[in-house]
Amino acid sequence: MSNYFFDAIVRTDMGKGASRRLRHEGNIPAIVYGNHKEAVSLVLNHNEVLKRFRHADIYTSIIDLVVDGKKEPVILRDVQRHPYKPIITHLDFMRVNANEAIVVDVPVELLNEEKSVGVVNGGIVTLHEATLAVSCLPKDLPSVIQLDIANLAVGEHIMISDIPAIAGVEFVNIMNEEEMNDQPVVAIVEPRVEVVADEEEAEAEVEAAAEEATEDKE
Repeated sequence: MSNYFFDAIVRTDMGKGASRRLRHEGNIPAIVYGNHKEAVSLVLNHNEVLKRFRHADIYTSIIDLVVDGKKEPVILRDVQRHPYKPIITHLDFMRVNANEAIVVDVPVELLNEEKSVGVVNGGIVTLHEATLAVSCLPKDLPSVIQLDIANLAVGEHIMISDIPAIAGVEFVNIMNEEEMNDQPVVAIVEPRVEVVADEEEAEAEVEAAAEEATEDKE
């Protein structure tokens, strides 16, 4: 797990107009909540934040949020962006407790995809779940879930229950954390075959019929 940190100050001016001014000045409005404490509105420097987002695992890492000199561990819960500009417009942080489990969506990374038995034999990889929800203590949070599909053949799949155990980590159903419904994560399927020959024959028949109709009229 990578170590990231954000410097922030407590926000004092609120409202949409104040948020626009903050963004115009190169800052980002944000909020931190959780761990049985009150929510606090924050201000962060946009350019400093953007540097951290060059790394994909920022979304699944424990971050040190330094607010007015005081540090506390958090995770990202929401990132709002400008619809077409490379600008972050708002951040949500959630405080974490070292002794309390957190639920996080962790990205799935496929290994040996091009070398897999199924792909070599013409199959197509279908990723059903790009992320998987896990429950774990902050120290055990994985940045990515790697699945080696080298031996996966056409017609085969990997279910959540097939994933090797990760120490301290449990897969959960976000809608109902008490029940985990097993489901396929990745599969290799047969490619769809387009019947080009049949289409060409049909077109030829239509053209022939049109020519006969023209000859009859003549």
